[in-house]
Formats: sequence, C-alpha cells, structure tokens
Amino acid sequence: MLVSRSSGLIHEVAELAQTLQRQENTDVDAALAELTESAVSAMPRAQHAGITIASRGGKVRTAAATDRYPRLLDEIQQRHKQGPCLSAAWEHHVIRIDDTQLEDRWPAFCREVRQTPIRSIISFQLFADHRTMGALNFYAQQPRAFDEEAAEMGLVLATHTAVAWNMARRDEQFRSALASRDIIGQAKGMIMERFKIDAVQAFELLKRLSQSSNTPLAVVARELVKSEHHG
Repeated sequence: MLVSRSSGLIHEVAELAQTLQRQENTDVDAALAELTESAVSAMPRAQHAGITIASRGGKVRTAAATDRYPRLLDEIQQRHKQGPCLSAAWEHHVIRIDDTQLEDRWPAFCREVRQTPIRSIISFQLFADHRTMGALNFYAQQPRAFDEEAAEMGLVLATHTAVAWNMARRDEQFRSALASRDIIGQAKGMIMERFKIDAVQAFELLKRLSQSSNTPLAVVARELVKSEHHG
C-alpha cells in the first residue's frame, strides 16, 4: 500500500515539475515554494522541508521552506559554516542524520539544533558548480525517521526538483534577456529619432555611454527611456 501511495505522490510531483517547465513567466521563488511543498507531502515521515543555497564563500540562504524550521537550521549552518545540508551540497549526494541528539559530526551545528524539536535530517544535492550549490532537505521531529526507502524517494524528488528549478531559472534568464533587448531597442529608436542618426550610430552612442559611466547597457537604456517619458 505504501509503495502505491509513494508511486502516486512521485507521479504527482513529476507532473508538477512538467507543469512548471511548460509555464510561461515562471516565478522562480514561487516555483521553488510549490516544489518544496509537494516534496514534503511525498516524502514518508517528513514534517518540514527546505532548499538551501550556499556559496563557496560560506554564505548560506534558504531558497524555499515549508515553515520556519528549515530557515532556522540554515541560519545555524551559516553561523557555524558546517552542517548536513552543506555537506550534501559540496561533498556527497545524500547525507542523513538519524538523531541530532546523538550525532557527533558537525558538533557546533548539532549542539544548537538540539535546542529545536528537529531530530532527523536527510539532505540531497540538487546541483553544485564552482560558485554555488543547492540541497533539498527534509526534517522530522522523531529520531530515525528516514530509512533506505526514504533515501530512494528523496533522490527521485531531488531529481524532479533540480530539473524543474533549472527550467525555471533558464526561463527567468531568458525573459530578463528579452526585456533588456526590448528596452535597448526603445532607447536606440529614441536616439535615432531625436538626433537623426542611424541604428548603428545610435547603438554605438549607447555603448559609449555605458562604458564611460561604467553602467550596464540595459540600465543606461532604461534611464534614457524613463527620462524621455518624464521629460
């Protein structure tokens, strides 16, 4: 019975991931929040879930969380520069703590976590590159909540989350690039009309303004268009 329920929940999360990939104007934060809520429903015995992002410089942030506990544990990891989510992201694909009261890895982290109700943690790597990494984390208030079945389920959920997130980020970057191109086009047209020059000269002028002020081209273009509309 548990197997069929798990299969159904995995299918549900997979459908959500596909829906997010197809959606236009995907909001990355909203997508992550929805994925995290679906993941915690699918994960046996999980009560809380979150996505942790960390940089090589040691900065840790919570990209999505079902409630306050994932954020709190990320703050503890940031403070001590150690913890299972960071290890899962940088060193291993999966990290599991069966009981925070007995865990002797990451001593400073665990000492502070013992002041919270969290007893079990399992973390899965989402991605890692030379600058940043991400981990999907599940938490429970009972010890030994996550067994081998949970580890297998978590790997499936982490895979779907990583794929959907990557699609959402790519969509956001693409829309940002389109918006920049559009505003640059508006500024170029405005300069051409006002100064009676051609498109190449107008673009060259914009580039020179960008370089001389050490300001991104799209920002210069936006300021010019704004000044024209308010002029």
